[in-house]
Amino acid sequence: MQIKPLGDHVVVKLVKEEEVTASGIVLPDTVDKEKKAEGEVVAVGPGKLLDSGSRASMEVKVGDRILIKKWGGDEVEVDKTEYKIVSQDDILAILEK
Repeated sequence: MQIKPLGDHVVVKLVKEEEVTASGIVLPDTVDKEKKAEGEVVAVGPGKLLDSGSRASMEVKVGDRILIKKWGGDEVEVDKTEYKIVSQDDILAILEK
């Protein structure tokens, strides 16, 4: 099953990286020190519908690695995979290599 976001929404698969302290202790996901999360865009909506009837262009594309607000968006599970659906406004940055 595929997810097709509407409007200016983006489907993101979060990248869960284990954090290790200097002494080698692995911190669990429940330790939230930052208010942002990193993820990969897996689907992009067509863009926000403007009053003129045209659509605003999306600034992200499938495959982009992004930073999003940790508490923004909605979490969903499709085919046993967890995703987050966020508005383009909740995207903080595109990570470039």
